[in-house]
Amino acid sequence: MSTPAADPLDDPLARERSHLASSRSALRAMREDVESLDIKDVTANWVNAEVLARQIDERIKALADLSDTPLFFGRLNYLHAPPLSASLERGDPHGAEQAEGAEGAQFYIGRRHVHDAGGDPMVIDWRAPVSQPFYRASKKDPLDVSLRRRFGYTGGDLTAYEDEHLMDPAEAAATSKLLQQEIERPRVGPMRDIVATIQPEQDEIVRSGLGGTVCVQGGPGTGKTAVGLHRVAYLLYAHRERLARTGTLVIGPNKSFLHYIEQVLPALGELTVRQGTVDDLVAHVEVHGTDEAPAAVIKGDARMAEILRRAIYAHVTLPTEPVMVVRGSRRWRVPAYELEGIVRELLDRDIRYGAAREALPQRISHAVLVQMERSGEAPDDRVQDAVARNAAVKAAVKAVWPPVEPAKLVLRLLTDADFLAEHADGILDEDEQKTILWAKAVRSVKAAKWSAADAVLIDEATDLVQRTHSLGHVVLDEAQDLSPMQYRAVGRRCTTGSATVLGDLAQGTTPWATRSWDEALAHLGKSEGVIEELTAGFRVPTDVITYASRLLPHIAPGLTPVASVRENPGFFDLRSISGTAEVVAACEELLRNEGSTGLIAADTRIPELAAALTAAGIGFIDPGEETTVDTRLTLVPASLAKGLEYDYVVLDEPQAVVDGEPDERTGLRRLYVALTRAVSGLIVTHTAPLPPQLA
Repeated sequence: MSTPAADPLDDPLARERSHLASSRSALRAMREDVESLDIKDVTANWVNAEVLARQIDERIKALADLSDTPLFFGRLNYLHAPPLSASLERGDPHGAEQAEGAEGAQFYIGRRHVHDAGGDPMVIDWRAPVSQPFYRASKKDPLDVSLRRRFGYTGGDLTAYEDEHLMDPAEAAATSKLLQQEIERPRVGPMRDIVATIQPEQDEIVRSGLGGTVCVQGGPGTGKTAVGLHRVAYLLYAHRERLARTGTLVIGPNKSFLHYIEQVLPALGELTVRQGTVDDLVAHVEVHGTDEAPAAVIKGDARMAEILRRAIYAHVTLPTEPVMVVRGSRRWRVPAYELEGIVRELLDRDIRYGAAREALPQRISHAVLVQMERSGEAPDDRVQDAVARNAAVKAAVKAVWPPVEPAKLVLRLLTDADFLAEHADGILDEDEQKTILWAKAVRSVKAAKWSAADAVLIDEATDLVQRTHSLGHVVLDEAQDLSPMQYRAVGRRCTTGSATVLGDLAQGTTPWATRSWDEALAHLGKSEGVIEELTAGFRVPTDVITYASRLLPHIAPGLTPVASVRENPGFFDLRSISGTAEVVAACEELLRNEGSTGLIAADTRIPELAAALTAAGIGFIDPGEETTVDTRLTLVPASLAKGLEYDYVVLDEPQAVVDGEPDERTGLRRLYVALTRAVSGLIVTHTAPLPPQLA
């Protein structure tokens, strides 16, 4: 008598693999449905056809199945079926599968929604309300979840699962091994999403509403950048139509950083978010020059905004002559005192210079129309527009309220000592004025060697003339390095929207670095913003962050040190060496491990180290470039290390990193950044003595 063959679906892991295969097939079918759409006969014109075609193309890209990215990473079994409203995703009328042998419902949680041919959900978007307990449920507060299951993957293959019975008193609360493995997984290539490992305190920030601005203070490895990006993804999900109209923007410190994070949002199905730097926002002129630190600090000071306002509105002169408008055989005279009243009213309204200039001819025209009506005429809007375009009116407007070119205005302030003194009186002292004045006169705007700080001044002046377009939401990362004037430039891009501000005061490495987040929010125009602090470190190993935190009393007194929650203490070694050959040897040692390696050094040391690596036959790439199987070493100037991370790091000559900055505090902050880039291990090599603050 033969024994019946075991049904593979009796094996829980086999069942989950089967659901994964079915879900991938369903996603493929969803994509094919979109690809097969024929829009030839459904659009009124070619413009509509182009717009619809682009939307379809974006939808196809959003439905891509990334073979090495898990389609779902968790499962929830509810004790009771959630309310219908809680199980609906925005715009997708789907409910929930019935859990096997349970009264409630079962949900697979993943990066995007997937449904079968009948419209029933196979995977629920992580942003849906019904998914929230996956991140927040606990033994203390299970949120009606009886089972939370996490899945482990190797590549794209489901290889393990781990269950938490949240309502079983006999099962003790424990740290998830799969969660720890995912957090500590080697870093190769660009930054990846953390959607499978979001922690409760992070999830609260991610799901905070669109209406409010949130500022996140987070030390190294606390996940603040990932939190900000996932917040964008959540807001696009919850407020898609509104943000589709108003737009979203992610601002990073440099191109290398933006390249590093650029794959996170597409992996979550979001393809429409713009990315850029502050320099990109204010690119009204080409930047070819640089400022000495004292000049840059003054140009970045918020006091410059008032100087620019004074300089612009100084162009307005009160009229002393009447305006005579001739229409046919009639002459209409607007006396000087009435013109003065119109000009003063516009000044008192404190509207943009350019908007007021556009309103002035209409106001003068209205004064003429009043006289026409008193004389028995019945002028209409066409007459008013014609009077506003009258040569006499146009001449008066040009004389009283002349046009202002922002770049020319800033150029004059920086090259004309008398003009600057007139408008900076009582704001900048004589020494400060001399500090920002250019040594040589410049013939034209194009001939000027503008600095990055000058471009921000031009942006401020441009906004005084014409209002800057506001977006729906802006994410500002590494914000601690911005000047007050740069904050104002960013704030102009979200005057009617909200912002997510991310940073770490201890990592401020500019002479004008942010002193407090309250000040930063005030300059941003978001004083009502909420400040949140992340102190749990998920990336930097315990031994590394403990060593780096020795610098905190010297660079950010009072700031809460990051507490590493990783089980793996990591690898940390201090090595006194005799030369560059031992730095190369340390790199070779770390490259024997799986994952990425970064060699971080003072900018002045990079050419020597590059030559040594080349001579040793070790390939390396620049920051922002993607690692490959054959090239896993990145040579990183300390000035570009911020925001990047590597599995292993060799930090060369800490004292040289400190000495590379204009002052000791900035140098120690740069060193703090460099020390905290490692995920699994750090080797510090030095021939010179270490900074005494690390003793």
